[in-house]
Amino acid sequence: MTDLGRLVLVVEDEAPLRKFIRASLTSHGHRIIEADHASEVMMLVTSHNPELILMDLGLPDGDGLDLTKQLREWTQVPIIVISARGREDDKVAALDAGADDYLTKPFGVNELLARMRVALRHAQGSATPSTTQVLNFGDLSLDLARREVRLSAVEVHLTPIEYKLLVLFAQNPGKVLTHRHILTEVWGPAYASQTHNVRVHMAELRRKVEPDPSRPKLIVTEPGVGYRLRESE
Repeated sequence: MTDLGRLVLVVEDEAPLRKFIRASLTSHGHRIIEADHASEVMMLVTSHNPELILMDLGLPDGDGLDLTKQLREWTQVPIIVISARGREDDKVAALDAGADDYLTKPFGVNELLARMRVALRHAQGSATPSTTQVLNFGDLSLDLARREVRLSAVEVHLTPIEYKLLVLFAQNPGKVLTHRHILTEVWGPAYASQTHNVRVHMAELRRKVEPDPSRPKLIVTEPGVGYRLRESE
């Protein structure tokens, strides 16, 4: 995945920040369309079909969180929230609403580009069904057909819950998965508030698939939010 040739919709009401994003992204070959009001977003998405959206939450005539929810009703275009709201609750709310990632202001261009690459890779993988049944992440190999997991070619024995957790992360590489999302997907909607379940089983999963569970490098913690399976660049 290269940085070049992407059409990006920037939804941001602060003119200096829009100027910074425009200069940063166009210098890397991206094409930019801009909106500074919520009322413009739906029209621009339907008429221009952007490949990625950078979404501010605080807009003069609406909330980016509501826009994200509305967009997710009919499109899977990658959405990265960019906001001065840095509380964990705000990040969780944005991710649960359907955002692919959350970037807190102020941020640097290199971090922005890296987050964009991850979101675009994930979207491309989701849109293009793969016939490959073996997923590799460094020394970890996951054979979906055989339900077999290997670490450095040595078979790893997981419980059914641990296996479901690993498959969920493997199918969403690079994407932050909130505690609520993990609980809903693995245990069911009735367990969406029982975050203790996630912590306990994640500790066991890491013990089996991380070379050093005390310093996890494969499935990293997003404090107060959830977890992310780290991709190799």
